[in-house]
Formats: sequence, structure tokens, C-alpha cells
Amino acid sequence: MDFPDLARRTGGFRHGAPHDVMVGGDGARVVFLRSAGRFEAAASLWVLSVTAGVEQQVAPGPVERYGVDRDATVAAYAIDGRLFRADLRTGDVTAMHTEAPAIDPHPDPAGASIGYTTPDGCLRIAGPDGSDELLAGEPGDSSWRDPGGVRWGVTDPAGLEFGRRRGWWWSPDGAQVLASRTAGSISLHLLDLDGGWVDVHWDRETYPYLVDVHWGDGGNPLITVLRRLQQHGLVLSVDPRTGETQVHAELADARWVEPVAGTPRHLPDGRVLVGGELAHDGFDARCLFADGSLLTPPGLYVRRVIGVLPGAELVVEATEGDPATSDIFRVRGSLGGGGASAERVAVARPAAVGGDVLVIGEEVRRDNRVVHRLRSSAEPLPYSPRPILERVTDRRLPASVLYPPDHVGGTRLPVLLTFGDGPGHQQVTQDPAGWQERAWWAGSGFAVVSVDPRGTPGLAPSFEKAVHRRLADVTLADVLDALRDLTGKHPDLDIGRVAAHGAGLGGWLAGLAVVRRGDEVRCGVARDPVTDWHDLPAPLAERYLGRATDAPEMYAHHALTAELPHPALLITDSSDLEAELTFVREQLR
Repeated sequence: MDFPDLARRTGGFRHGAPHDVMVGGDGARVVFLRSAGRFEAAASLWVLSVTAGVEQQVAPGPVERYGVDRDATVAAYAIDGRLFRADLRTGDVTAMHTEAPAIDPHPDPAGASIGYTTPDGCLRIAGPDGSDELLAGEPGDSSWRDPGGVRWGVTDPAGLEFGRRRGWWWSPDGAQVLASRTAGSISLHLLDLDGGWVDVHWDRETYPYLVDVHWGDGGNPLITVLRRLQQHGLVLSVDPRTGETQVHAELADARWVEPVAGTPRHLPDGRVLVGGELAHDGFDARCLFADGSLLTPPGLYVRRVIGVLPGAELVVEATEGDPATSDIFRVRGSLGGGGASAERVAVARPAAVGGDVLVIGEEVRRDNRVVHRLRSSAEPLPYSPRPILERVTDRRLPASVLYPPDHVGGTRLPVLLTFGDGPGHQQVTQDPAGWQERAWWAGSGFAVVSVDPRGTPGLAPSFEKAVHRRLADVTLADVLDALRDLTGKHPDLDIGRVAAHGAGLGGWLAGLAVVRRGDEVRCGVARDPVTDWHDLPAPLAERYLGRATDAPEMYAHHALTAELPHPALLITDSSDLEAELTFVREQLR
């Protein structure tokens, strides 16, 4: 079986591996999804008893998403709109009566009631007595107040751009629900199960973007809101009785604010954890703070907060030194007093924390020891590529060269210059899974060159944000400077035969390289490229270019539409590698 066929059948070689892992707050159970076989996408729901070390299938599925209560004693999931409740201690599964098809169900923290949203944007509560009550919404998709329809508890498009996947949250005691309401703009409301409610108050006109919401056991709900141009934001604490908000922290940057995933959240000592940036005294880092105190070593580039272990140890995914690596760290001393120190635990993989249990990939850890390994039937990676990683140009740009496995030094090779998925996505990493398609291209006779130009995360905030209002020019200049620099160390790179390749915004960059730098890039392949930045969601486009009404020339400069079609650029909406290879070879002859 060749690579393209295998990739299509296995969805990137990940089916069969445990995913969407959750750990109960008491650390007794680990819940996860896993498909039945290596070639199957449909997942079943499983639970691991940590003490017994026994995995048990709870539901054969197909389960796409699920929710659990505080201690993972109850799970809720929906299949084709039917709601199911699973007792994770006994394995018993019950089909729940609902008045409407169920979407995104979550049990309350005690596991008694289950909340869910409906296709017409309503929020309902299925009680333990068989009741099913409308909590918020207008059945039928519209109301006299909002003829265009409203959506309760559904993630708005802007929230999705910021990585927020939920639109409603239980209170720690299960007596209230904090829910978003979307009707052109977004608002938040605290809903009592007995029918009462209050609005959450903040300046929604000035701060229209709701970036994140967290309501844990530590206190009041915490929300992060941003201005439209994302250069200023607030972390707010919400009073659940009145809906009034109090500012816990301000977030500001002249280019754009980049919140850290997993924040804000309450710490065990009552302080509020916030992600921010350190840009003075020679530091240029993404760090964590609480009430103004630095909690992480300034040399640690924090990517996300996973959780907190007993003993006030933060668990984070971060980079220390080498931007090609991302690891899981336990950060000690920062919460309990004294200077912060970070201990590397493992290479970064999907991770979750509950009680004293830390799950990293398939490893279940307790007291820093692996006590169980979740079974996986994922397809082994077909290639074991060994890219040569470099730091090039005076900017020390991360770059890599991947040669064909049978390459003999002294043989000149055409170059495939990859742009990946574009800005905000690293390519030069040590994760073998990210190199599989590039290894296929190398095996087809190309020297595959990848560069992480300015605008890429993982190195420093200033490096990441240097593309503000000049994304196209900076990115293309960095990538082509890096390619020229690499030829000094890699004389087998034939820079007279260079092809570009990318997808989405990476496809847009590949297209720009062909049409604007055709003297250096002879042809290219663009999968589903962005050709006009007006077509992108406003939060993404305005982060880099500002508002289109304020800078129309900026959007015109970054558009690809007027320069298409182009004979040396293949635009495709699929990943037919054989067709792409044929096109590139013909162009480079």
C-alpha cells in the first residue's frame, strides 16, 4: 500500500490510539475514546480503573464527543441525537428521554443531571427523574425578539478561532449554568435551574470577543475578553449572584494579545493563573503569572496549561531552548513559594490531569511513575525520516533539509519548499508524525526544505509577532533567505529547480512564492489556498492585517486573486499526491 492510500484509510495513522482523555478529579478513573481497529475512524468509549489497572469498554459507539462529571463517575454522550448516560463505575448505560436531538452533553459535577444543546440552538437539562426541561432558547430556530434566530450554549465562530470549543458550563455545585447567547454578537448569562437568571456585565461593545471561560472548584467564573483588534484584553471574575465582573488582569500588546491555552484558572491558593509575556531585562518569553507574580522560569516558552497536581505543581506543555521540541514539564516551587523550577517529564503528547494522576499519550502516571499504559492499535508510521535541523541566516531561523533515503552525496536534487499550514504552525519539529508526507516527497526524489520564519510560535513572542501588518513580505523574505543560506551547507540543493507546497494559508504562501518570486520558485502546489483575506474569519485576518476598512491596501497587497490562474501553480482541493508529483515534475523538467 502506498503512502497516499494508507494516509486516506488511516486518517493520518492515528486511528486506534487513545484520544480525548479525561481524568476524574479524584484520580480514580481515566476516560478516553479509542477506535476498534487501526483502519476505523468510529470511536468507542472506554474507562480505566487506575487502581485495578483494568480497561473496560463502556459504549461501542460511534462516540464523537462526551462529557464527564467531576470525579468521572458518569459520562454523557450522544449518538445520532440520542442521549446516553453511562455509569463509569458499573459500566451500565442508559438511554435518556429527550424532547429534542442532543448535542454536546455534559453531566453536572455530581453526575445527576445532564445538560445538552439542540440543533435549533436551545439549552436543555435532562434530570435524573426522566424530566427534560428547556433552560434557555426559542425552539423552532427563531423568536419574535430575534427573527434571525439565537443560539444558546453553542460556540460562536469567533470563539472557535480562539480555540474555545464550548458555549456553556456547569457551576461547581450544579445549581447554575453559565451559557453564551449568540445573536449577531455574543453575551453571557447565569441561569438557575429553577428558572431565574442574571446577565454577565462587561463592556461588550469595547470587548466583543469571548476568548475563554473557566469555572472550576476554586471560585467564581473566570472569563477572558478581547478588543476587536486583539491588542488589549481583560481577565474578569464573574459574581455568580449578580453577574457583575471584576478585573483580575489586563492583557496588552502593540501587535496582538496571545492568551495561553488553559488559562485563566484558579490556583489552589486562590490566586488566578494568567498567561502573559515577559519582555524586559533581556527576557522575551511566554510565561505564567498569578496576581503579578511570575510562576514559571523565564526561559520556558509556555504553550498551554494542562492542570495542577497535588503539592501545587503546575503541569504545562512548553519549550525550553530548542524550538523544534515541545515537552511536558512539572513546574515546582512557583505555587508553594520560592523560585520556580521546571522538570521535564516527557515529550509533548495529548495530556490530562486529575487528582494525582497525569496521563501523557498512552502513559498513566502516578507519583511520577508509569502505572499503566493505555492500549493502542494505531497504525505504525510508515516512514522513519531523519531531517537535518539547522538554524540559518542572521536571524537564526529554524530550518530543515530532508534528503531521499538513498541519496548519494554529489547528486543535485530538485527542492520542494514546504509552507505547511502557514503562519502560526511550526514545521521544523522533532515529531516524526509531522514528517510523513514530506518523507513521501523525499522518497520521490526531492530534497524537502522547511523553514519556520518569523510569525511562527515556539521561539519568542517578538519573533512570532514580527509579521504584524507585513505577513507576506516578511514570511517570503525569511523563507527564501533561509533557502539561499542552506545551499552553502547543502550544495546538492539545486536552487534552479525549486517548487513550493502548502495548504490553506500555507497554500496562499506557496502561491505568492510562485507568482511574486518566480525567479526563485519555478512552480507550486496550493491545496485549498486562501486567495482573498476578506474571506477569512475576522479574528484571524485582523490579527495580522488589521481591519479591512482601515487598511484596504493591506488586504489588496496580501490577496492572490488578481494573479490567478497561473500556469506554474496547481490549485487543488484534495491531497492527491500522485497528481501533485506529476505536475511538479513536469514544471521542473
